[in-house]
Amino acid sequence: MSASSIPRPLAISIGEPSGVGADVTLAAFARREALDLPRLFLIADPEMVARRAERLGLDVQLRTIGRPDECGSDPRFLDILPLVNPHSEGPGRPDPANAAGTIEAIDRGTRLVLDGAASALVTNPIDKKALYDAGFRHPGHTEYLAELCGNLTGEACQPVMLLTGPDLSCVPVTIHIPLADVPAALTEELILSTARIVARDLSTRFGLERPRLAVSGLNPHAGERGAIGREDEAVIRPAVEILRTEGFDVVGPLPGDTMFHPEARARYDVALCMYHDQALIPAKTLAFDETVNVTLGLPIIRTSPDHGTAADLAGSGAARPNSFIAAVRLAGRMAGIGAGADEDANAR
Repeated sequence: MSASSIPRPLAISIGEPSGVGADVTLAAFARREALDLPRLFLIADPEMVARRAERLGLDVQLRTIGRPDECGSDPRFLDILPLVNPHSEGPGRPDPANAAGTIEAIDRGTRLVLDGAASALVTNPIDKKALYDAGFRHPGHTEYLAELCGNLTGEACQPVMLLTGPDLSCVPVTIHIPLADVPAALTEELILSTARIVARDLSTRFGLERPRLAVSGLNPHAGERGAIGREDEAVIRPAVEILRTEGFDVVGPLPGDTMFHPEARARYDVALCMYHDQALIPAKTLAFDETVNVTLGLPIIRTSPDHGTAADLAGSGAARPNSFIAAVRLAGRMAGIGAGADEDANAR
């Protein structure tokens, strides 16, 4: 195989250094042969990762590289592209001084995928409070990546959060906003644009020729035809009707309390929910350790574990790498470089 035909590696951003990003990355790499993981490199502070590996008692050899194309030349080593801004280790102790390195890892990973040096970006979780204390002003990872990609490409993009697991795929139409702000933010155009992005990316990146979309209501019982709130009839139903006229396979608005039992889930490929917890509660309840966060609507492939930084578990060896492994494997499959699905890939 020529050098030009070797699949580009995955870029992994370290995330919050006081959390479990290093833990799950190291644990997954320690099992790389059994898991048949795609080639990958970590964007991180090598000294911080080395200290975490020692703390965890993991015999993982680390190597610093200067460019992504050096990745994987010796498969015994976890390759690390070093940060300019250093990270202190301190498991369980978030420090705003680490924010520059955390953002740098995301920025560099995004640029490398856009430039074609990496095939996809897998992001470890960030601590938004630590970033906010350092001046970060984005609601979350998803929104930051959308703005970053827009700035780098000159083309605005709408990020769509997809939580996908073995039994359920969900999309929250509104994402990181207070629940009290959802009714005002929920517009017909937002539902339409979200559904179009979901259908397009499920087709182009997941191979579903005509995805089946199920749209939830906002209010109890999907509003009882206007008796319990107006949004279901005034905003959601008209959007669903427009999508039908455009040729989409879509139903709704459906009561949120009857959408997620097994028989209901068999009738759709993805559920479009009206707010964050309406989507994430069923997704994480059904498969917390196997669910992956995928950002649709971007010019890059981005996946992430579905959990947070779990700072209370950092450095203890108790953090399970299941969701990280699933995120890496899904990113590889979406980029056309991963192994097939493996039901035994979960690290219990």
